[in-house]
Amino acid sequence: MIELIKKLPKAELHLHIEGSLEPELMFRLAKKNNIEIPYKDVEDVRRAYNFTNLQTFLDIYYAGANVLITKDDFYDLTWEYILKCVEDNVIHTEIFFDPQTHTARGVAFETVITGIKEALADAKEKYGITSCIIMCFLRHLSQQEAFATLEEAMAFKEDIVGVGLDSSELGNPPSKFKDVFKKAKEAGFKLVAHAGEEADFSYIYEALDLLDINRIDHGVQSIKSAALMQRLKDEKIPLTVCPNSNIELKVFADYKEHNIKELLDYGLNVSVNSDDPAYFKGYINQNFINLIENLPLTEDDIITLVKNSFKSSFIEDELKEAYLAKVDLVVQ
Repeated sequence: MIELIKKLPKAELHLHIEGSLEPELMFRLAKKNNIEIPYKDVEDVRRAYNFTNLQTFLDIYYAGANVLITKDDFYDLTWEYILKCVEDNVIHTEIFFDPQTHTARGVAFETVITGIKEALADAKEKYGITSCIIMCFLRHLSQQEAFATLEEAMAFKEDIVGVGLDSSELGNPPSKFKDVFKKAKEAGFKLVAHAGEEADFSYIYEALDLLDINRIDHGVQSIKSAALMQRLKDEKIPLTVCPNSNIELKVFADYKEHNIKELLDYGLNVSVNSDDPAYFKGYINQNFINLIENLPLTEDDIITLVKNSFKSSFIEDELKEAYLAKVDLVVQ
């Protein structure tokens, strides 16, 4: 089944580009930009990747992002992720970026998105990889600050397909951002939100009912509500599940406890994604491999998970059909 995973073309819908910052690039950029980081070498960084919850991860995540200063830094960051896409046969990716993480440090919004955009354009030209960019609001900050970020994004609206909500989930419910998501929808953005990874399933209801989102990022706590499970099934709401993330952040004690098989068997529209792969020990193929080594997933399950990612993407229907046909060519 590992060979099947490697051969299948895939889409990735839940990937934080800052979370693909590998230690080697972190050190290289720190040296180039004369930025001090609290680690003496690459192995020291990797030893720090031992998280107890979401916040312990975010502390390191934001510290790492400090090395990103210039347009070329964001290009290099994105390009290294693209090379992982090539390696794992990801042919379409929808990446998150956190502008507030950078603008708060004096890095211009334009610097960030231009570096990312140019790398994605080169990925399309060189490897045929298609992509979308999704801008996320940091939920530990205020809605007023999110409004300011949305205003900045309007100048780059042609480059940004949607807006999302990430960072510290507990204590920062989707309802906190109801008004800014309403404005984003009116502006024509697609809407996604992290909900139901650490916080309870009420956050998923809020994301659906108050933010009117198109996709739930994570959503694994939905299994604790029969009514919510049925609604997600009936409405075919995509859940972009990130197995490695769930394990590393102690949402589940180990892979054998992960509920993705139960969600899938219930008929939910779930997909597999890598979230912050540099920190969570693996890109998309490794997430699939970890699942099949610990859960009774069948080949049909793997194919369904892969097809769900394309079906739930923000690309036009014609391209979706073309990509699904590529999957069928592998499995025939």
